[in-house]
Parts: sequence; C-alpha cells; structure tokens
Amino acid sequence: LSIFGLSWIPKIIKKRVCTAFVEDSFSNGSLCQCGGARDAHASVALGDYFSTAIVNHWDSAQHSSEYPTDAFGELQFAGASKRHSYFLRLSWDTPPSMVYTLMTAHWGLPTPNLVVSVVGGEGRSKVKTWVREVIRQGLVKASQSTGAWILTAGLREGVGRCVGEAVRDHATAASSVSINKVVALGITPWGLVHNRQQLVNPQGSFPAKYYVQNTSRDSCCLDNNYQAFLLVDDGSVGRSGGETSFRAKLEDYISHQRTGIWGSGSIDIPVLCMLVSGEANMLERVDLSLKSSMPWLVLAGSGGVADFLSDILENLSSAPVVQSSGEGDAEAGPSMDLKDRMAERFKKYFPSEAEAEKLVERVRAKAREMHHHPRGNLTFLQRASIDASPYNEELKLAVTWNRVDIAKSELFNGDIQWRYDDLEDSMTDALINDKPQFVRLFTENGLNILDYLTYGRLESLYRSVADGTLLYQLLQRCLVERLGTAAVGTLSTHQESPSKSAAEKMQVLEWLMGDVCRPFYYEAVGLGQISSRRRAIKVLLSSVTLRRCLYPWASLFIWAVLQNRNEMATFFWEMAAESVLSALSGCKILRELSKLETETETKLSMKDLAQKFENLAHDIFSSCYRSHESRSFTLLIRKSPVWGGTTCLQMGMSADARLFFSHDGVQSLLSQIWWGDMKRNTDVWKLLLTFFCPVLCYTNLISFREQEDLQQGGDDKPNEDPHARDNDSLYGATVFSFSDIKHISQSQDSIPQSYRPPKRPFIVSRWRQFWFAPVTSFLGNVLMYFLFLLLFAYVLLVDFKPPPPAGPAITEYVLYFWVFTIVCEEIREVSAGRFRLYIQDVWNKCDLTAIILFIIGLICRMFEWSYGFGRDVLCVDYMVFTLRLIHIFAIHKQLGPKIIIVGKMMKDVFFFLFFLGVWLMAYGVANQALIYSYDPNPDRIFRRVFYRPYLHIFGQIPVEEMDVGKEWDMPCTDNVTLIETGAEPCRVQHSNWLVVILLVIYLLVTNILLINLLIAMFSYTFSEVQANSDIYWKFQRYNLIVQYHSRPSLAPPFIILSHINLFIKRKIRKVPSVKIHHFVLELKGKAANRLMTWETIQKEDFLTAQSKVQKSSDSERLKRMSAKVDGVVKHLTETRDLDHRLRALENEVHGRCMRGVCLIMGHITPPHPKRGDMMTSAGSMEK
Repeated sequence: LSIFGLSWIPKIIKKRVCTAFVEDSFSNGSLCQCGGARDAHASVALGDYFSTAIVNHWDSAQHSSEYPTDAFGELQFAGASKRHSYFLRLSWDTPPSMVYTLMTAHWGLPTPNLVVSVVGGEGRSKVKTWVREVIRQGLVKASQSTGAWILTAGLREGVGRCVGEAVRDHATAASSVSINKVVALGITPWGLVHNRQQLVNPQGSFPAKYYVQNTSRDSCCLDNNYQAFLLVDDGSVGRSGGETSFRAKLEDYISHQRTGIWGSGSIDIPVLCMLVSGEANMLERVDLSLKSSMPWLVLAGSGGVADFLSDILENLSSAPVVQSSGEGDAEAGPSMDLKDRMAERFKKYFPSEAEAEKLVERVRAKAREMHHHPRGNLTFLQRASIDASPYNEELKLAVTWNRVDIAKSELFNGDIQWRYDDLEDSMTDALINDKPQFVRLFTENGLNILDYLTYGRLESLYRSVADGTLLYQLLQRCLVERLGTAAVGTLSTHQESPSKSAAEKMQVLEWLMGDVCRPFYYEAVGLGQISSRRRAIKVLLSSVTLRRCLYPWASLFIWAVLQNRNEMATFFWEMAAESVLSALSGCKILRELSKLETETETKLSMKDLAQKFENLAHDIFSSCYRSHESRSFTLLIRKSPVWGGTTCLQMGMSADARLFFSHDGVQSLLSQIWWGDMKRNTDVWKLLLTFFCPVLCYTNLISFREQEDLQQGGDDKPNEDPHARDNDSLYGATVFSFSDIKHISQSQDSIPQSYRPPKRPFIVSRWRQFWFAPVTSFLGNVLMYFLFLLLFAYVLLVDFKPPPPAGPAITEYVLYFWVFTIVCEEIREVSAGRFRLYIQDVWNKCDLTAIILFIIGLICRMFEWSYGFGRDVLCVDYMVFTLRLIHIFAIHKQLGPKIIIVGKMMKDVFFFLFFLGVWLMAYGVANQALIYSYDPNPDRIFRRVFYRPYLHIFGQIPVEEMDVGKEWDMPCTDNVTLIETGAEPCRVQHSNWLVVILLVIYLLVTNILLINLLIAMFSYTFSEVQANSDIYWKFQRYNLIVQYHSRPSLAPPFIILSHINLFIKRKIRKVPSVKIHHFVLELKGKAANRLMTWETIQKEDFLTAQSKVQKSSDSERLKRMSAKVDGVVKHLTETRDLDHRLRALENEVHGRCMRGVCLIMGHITPPHPKRGDMMTSAGSMEK
C-alpha cells in the first residue's frame, strides 16, 4: 500500500479530542476527567467555565469532538520482526461496515470463516498455566483449522500476549501455502497505548516505527504478533473501556456478513465471544452482546467474572423450583433465596465492589432470562436453522470451516439420508471457495452432477471469479470487446442477466485454445449450425441458463484449470471422460495462461500444474498402450465431441507436450502412418531403387503389411464368448494410410464397421500402396530438391546469361518453372489451413523468404541497370534454399537430435555476438583514433573499426601498420586536402605505445576470455539439451509426418500435375478434401461408448495403483500413525475428564451425605443439660 493509495482515510475516518475540561476532584484541578492534563487541553476547552461548573461527569459523546484521524498506515516493530502490521486510529462511533471493508478490501485481510472475540484476562496479572494451554492448544489451533479472526486487546499483557504468542507459534509451524491462516486483530483504546505519539502522522505512516520499551509496569505496549490494530479513540487518556461499544458493534456487523470469497458462502460468519477471567465491569460487556443474541463461551476456573457466571448458571440450573398454590409465594420464595445466594457469591468473587446490589439484580434478571431461553445461554450454540433439515446448518458450518473430517464422521456416517436440495447450496459454496474434499464428499453421497450443473449455474461460477485474477481480467477484456467501452465497469454491474458471461467464457477459451478445436459450447447448446458468431451469441444469451450442461465434469475441469486450482482440477479430471485428451487440454490452457501471467509465483505454479497434467496424459496412455496397442492408436486419432472435435495428437501438438509425444506408443503410430502399407523394417536403399525403377514395387523387394482381418467373430458367430468378440471393429478403425482415411471418410454408418480396401487390380493397388505412402513422398521430395539445388547452382555458376534479349538460358527457364511449382505448393498449404498457423512455422518463414528473394532477383536480372544486383540477390537466395535442407533431414533419427542441439546453440551465439560487438566496437574506435588523427574516408573507417578487429580474433594482425617501429610500404601524407580526396593518412607516432597495449588487452579478452566463454556456453547447452534432444526430435517429427502425409505424392516440378488434379476435383467436380483431415477418426454410437469405457477402466486402474503406492509411502504411514496417536490421546483425555467428573460427583455426593447426616443428627440429638445437672451427673460418675 502506498501513501497515495490511502490518502482518503482522513476524510472519512475521524479521531476524538476532548473539548470540555471537566475537573477531576481527586487531582486538585490539574487533570480532566478524560485523563488528560489541563495543559493538554485547548483554550476553548478551558474557557467555558460555566459549562464545566455544572457538569459532574465527563461523557465522550458530549465533551469531545471529531477531527480527521492522524494515525494510520503500516506499523513496524523496531527490533522485533520485519513483518509490518496495519493500524488505524478511529472514533468509537465509526460505522463498523466502513472498518470491515477497509480491513478486507484495502488491508487484504482474508474474509474470516469464524470470529473469536476473547474478552477479559487483561492487565498484568499472571495468566494461569492451564489457561495458557487452552488458548494455545484449543483456541488458536481450532481457529487455524477454520481460518478465523481472533479479537483481543492486542497488548503485550495478559491473555492478549498469550494469544499473540500462540498465533506466532502456530503460524511458524504451519505450511506457508496454508489456506486457512489465523488473523490476530487487536482492538484497544487509543489513550491507553504506550508511546502512541510514534504513530501520529497526518499523511499516514508507511511504515511507522514503534519502539517497545519496558519502562513501567503500567505501560500498555502493542504486541508485535498481531496483523492489525484498531485503536479506538473516545477522547480519553489512560482509561480502559472506551472500545467496548465499538467492538460490540463490529462483532454484530461481522455476524451478519457471509463467509467465503466476496461473501459467496452459504451462511453468515459465526461470531463467538470467549470470556476469560474479567473484572466486575465486564458484566456490562456480556449484557451488551447478549442483547444481539451473540453466543458466549465462559472459561470456568479462569477466575473473576468467568467463575462467577459459571457458578451462577450451575446453581441456577440445579436450583429447585418450589411449587405453591399462591402466585406470590411461588414468585417470592425461590426468587429471594436465589437473590441471597447470588449476593453471597458476588461478594465472594468481588469483595471490593461497591455497587453489589445493583449488579446482583441485573445478573439475576439476565440469568432468569437465559434460563428460560436456552439458546441465549453462555455457550457456543448455533442460531436456529430455517431449513427443514436439522443438520443442514451444521453441514454449512463444516463447509465454511473446511472440516471435512468432522463432516465424514458426524454427518456422512450413514445415519443421515441426505437429499439433493440439502447439498446444493453447500456444493456451490465448496466450489467457489476451493474446497475439493467437500466436492468429492458430496459427489460420493448422492449429489447428481447432471442435475446440479446447468449452464446458468456454470455462468454463476464464472461470475464468482475473484477480482485481480488473470481469468477475471480476460473475462473483463472480452466483455469490453463485446459491449464496447461503456462496459469497462466490473462484471458485477452485468449480473442482472446471468447469461451475460457465457459469451465472454467462450471467447476466453477461444483465445487460449486457438484453432486446435471448435468453439466450446456451440454444439452443446445447439449453435453448431449458426455461422455468424454474433448471432450465435445472441441465441446463447436468450434461453440456455436452465438447460443441463452436456459435459458437466469437463466444464468444471475447465473452470478449475482457468483459476489454477490444483487439487480441484485434478479431481474433476479424475471424474471426466476422455482422460488423456482432458489432461492434454488442461496442459494447453495452463501453458497459455502462464504466458499471460505477470506474477512469477503464479506463473511457476501454472507451469508445474501443466507439467503434472502432461505426466498424467503420458501415464494413462502408457497404461492403455500396454493393455491394447490398436485401441490406443484409435484413442490418439479419435475425434472428441467434448473438446470441440480435436484429437489427442492435435491437442498434444498445440500444448507443446513433448513428453507425451516421446512415448513409444505415439511414435509407433507415427511410424505406421509414415510407412503406410509398407513394413517399417524396409531398407531405404530398396525404396530408392524402387523410386528410380517403379516396376520393382511389384516384386518381393519391398514387403507390404497384410490387411488385418478386423471382422473376427462378428454377427456370423453368435455363440462366441462376448469377451472374445470384443475386437478392434467395436473401437473403430485406425488410420495408417491414405486409402484408410478415404474409406472411413466415405463411410456413412453410425458405427464405423471393419472394412477391407476396395477390390482393385493388383497392379493398381500395389502402385497406390507404394506411391501414397508418406515416406515415398518424402524421398521423392528429397531427391528432387537435390536436383533443384544442382540446377540452381549450375545456373548461377555456368549458365547465367545477360538480360534479354541475350538471356535467360533454357536451364534458367526450367529453374523458373521449378520455383513456380514450389510456389503453387506453398499456396496449397496456405489454402488448406489458416495463414496464421502457417506463418508460425519457422521453416514456412524460410520458404517465404526464399521465394520473395527469388522473385526480387528474377525481376532485377531482367533489366540492364539492375542486372548485377539481381544476380547478387539470387546468390543469397541459393543459400536460403540450401539451408532448407536442415528441415528435410530432421526426420533422421541421428541427425534430427543434433539439428535441435544446433538450434539451441544459435541462441548462445547471439548472446556471444552481443558481448563481442560491444568489446569490438570499443577497441575498434579507440584503435582507429590512436593510429590516425584524421581520416574521413567512410570505407576505410568501417573496415578498420569493425572488420579489422574482427580479423584480429583469427590471427590476422597487420603489425607493420599498427606498430610504427616496423617499416610500412604504403605511401601516406599529412596533407588534409589530399586525405580528403582519398589519400592514405600517415600514422600518429607519439601514441603508438598505447595502441600496442590496447591490442594486447583486446586479444587477451577476445581470444581467451570470450572464446572460452562461448565454448563453455556450448558445452552447457549440449549437456543440457542432449538428455532431452530425443524428446524434442520425436515431438518435431510429428509436424514433418503431417506435412508429407497431406502433400501430393509427386514432388516438384511434377507436383503441378497433382495440383491440376486437385483443382479439377475441388473447384470443378466439387469433391471435398479428404487429406486435410489428417489423423482424425470420428466414432459414434456403440464404438465411441466402448472406447470411452475402456479408457475409463485404464484410468481407474492407474489411479488405484497410484493410490496404493502413495499409501505405502513412509509419509502416508507416518500420517496414519499420527492420526492413531491423536485418537489414543483424545480417548485418554476423555477418560481423564470423566475421572475428574466422577471424583467431583463423588465429592459432591459425599458432601451432601455429610450435610444430611449432620442434619439428622441435629434432629435426633437431645437438648443439652444445664450446667448444674451436668455437674451433678459428673459427680455421680466419679462416685
């Protein structure tokens, strides 16, 4: 927080100053009844003698005035800790709503799930040891599990100090990422704080240094273990009790606020007042809160008012009710007896209290009221529930405090039959406030997610996103784009229409997912046939809020991933279908979000969660691949209706999932697609030989794989075991070749049946099997590309004719036609997809650069005036075309990883060139200026400033020129006129010694320091990338296979025939494209359901095995052992408490029995004899 951010505080928050001097009769006129000295009062306060003469008692409301506060900001305890606390000086009548908003919205204190207000125990009296342990082990530990606020006086004395130390110790032991953190809040009178002048600054203190000094026993210093302080000012100095009314109002206001993020919870914040010890004036504080139905917890045995009230309540509950026929007797008898007993106990606990009778009467009235109304008792009782279910309020309280252990043991133990209506609100609360354990618990105990998640509720979940998060900013940006700048306000201004966030939600997903899939929720809500996006949004905003969400778990998974909720997203992934694709989609979304996130910690957590989902996708697919290879291949290319028609391969490529692509199963599928109908163990030399002699494809030189009989045990075997008939045909056919894709694409059946390729003559089918394989297309392109480079080199070196009419030569025309066919192929690639995706590929940029340079060179060489420039451009263009070979050899298993390493090292070269350029320029300019005093020739300046120092690195040092002691044959002059005309200037003699020193230093830095730095960088990059280079290569291999799978079989320049054929099919015959849908298989009906079921089974088996491994780990064993030990300790504690109760009961029974025996003995004992009779009897006894 900055000074400018809180400059508005003095305008609305006030302090109080005494404005009327009311003389204190015990101070001889030196002090006011407010506690301040006469000199501390203003002249106005001292001048009104008439008013002060008739006033007997000082009152803050009448005798003090409000002024802008002068103490607020951050507080740093000198010598205690580096953590800053917040503080504010405010008037006792400040509205509590304003203070609560300041604490939560501006100070950033988390919204409490429980507020415990500790009252009493103040002063420097020593706190009992067992009370200290109750606060440490009971109060603070329970508050930490619920995320509570603890309100005390916040001073370094009494119970306040014990609470501060306990909060500090628990915060140190707790995890730094704990959600529920205890906030210790101190509310104390301003005039009671020691060294309070250190906090005064009208502009605010950021921070104010507060020095704690152990000066006197009566000084009240603030405790450094508190997060915030509210210093309540009533105008008094050194008087306690000025904060009582404000504290009670603040507690009452908080008790009417909702729990959860921005008040999204299902219940009001529970507020509990805890009474520890206390003086007699604390009874007024108890009375003030009980009027607002505030529950109280009395710590019996702590002393003071706590013991008095517990004693009164115990005796009141056990007092006999005397029945009488007369109303007067019934009212007067027990009442007077109770009053006497209460007066007796009051004097016992407070012997020095003057007004005992009045206090006894007030306590007796309040006790009778509490006795007749048990819910007003001084115990922590919940307010009456308005719901039909008697346990609904308890469930909401457990969700608010995030106590899933209590919910499992007390509420979901099988004794209670929960209905859907009972769990609905609590489910929403658990979702919004990120409590995945409760979401899992509700799902396991009767909440049907299909009934729960409608599109309207899903939109309400998106509207509950907290301000300041990345998702909120993205939704806000989409809202501004849709509604214009008038919608720059928050999303809450548009919450009157619940569906207004649906369009923003789809837009955000479209931004993050890109073109890898169709827009979400279009087909789910019936918008798939609407072409106009704006019209689709209008339809979407009309009437879809009450419809059930078609894919509830996937929708909740996206919602959790967008908010970077680790545990919640993992649970939704476990429940969602299509686990491999869902994990890859989550990885894609998180990696895109991490690019937009600005906070480093959040960015790292997003990357870690993305890697976690990629690992899950890899592991689940590994289980599927081990279970059934062919079905796992179908899983990779299946078109998903949940994720916008994308496939696992497409999503994995878009998500940059290198680990997933490095899996043997994915590479096996890619290899089968790469080889088509040929066997993968075919040697390359056989392919090359067949390429030049196509007749060999009809021989046994190349082995082709036989078409698997996928129709085993179909309808013709009805008596076969159903498990044996669970064959590949029920899961769809896997696409390995162009003929497979064409056959499946033309199938119109709802279930893709097993198939055989169409019967063609052997000559035609074998020809297609060889030439339609991607590997054949690749080899053809490689061979023809080498021929193209040879032709290009021949034209540049041998047959580059002058401009027309003398040229160009025929070979150059052939080269032009060849490049034209390459341009046609690039146009086809752009038309097959989007230009944005096309231009993202580095090698496509290289192709565009080569083509543009070729066109420029071609145009320039046709004219006499630009002939030389055109030839130079073509020479450079040849280098670009040659570098294109690197991409072609990326498919090679040995060369591919090395190419990746070279690409990584190029980044190191750029960094090295930066350092080298800085040092080279520094040396070059200084060296040129020292050798030549005047040389205006720009050509010589450039060569001697940049080029000559660069050659020094490789040992080319012109010693004769640089050292004046050596003879130099170059004629020179000192004539400025001749030098300006281009003559060589003479060298400077007097500063040549400095030139030699600079040369030595330059060679030392460049040849030893920088060159070795470059070698070290290369070594580090090589060692770092070498381990993962195989993964990178396998990932990039997919792009190359997709490219050559979708390309025509013929290579340039013969590819023009394929282009003509495609033009006739697409534009004239209107035949739809088939190869554009590479690696996509659409399953419907039974086939899709069975494949999804099989994948779900594999996921469940994997999660079960993972759970077993986790349970067998040492950490889990220690947790279980710790839980058992805690249970034993709990039972021992209960047994000890029971023993104490039995002893107390035994003592009470023994006491009553003794009193009864004494009473009986008193009745049966005869009256005592007179003294004379006793003397006579004594004499007779002596005789």
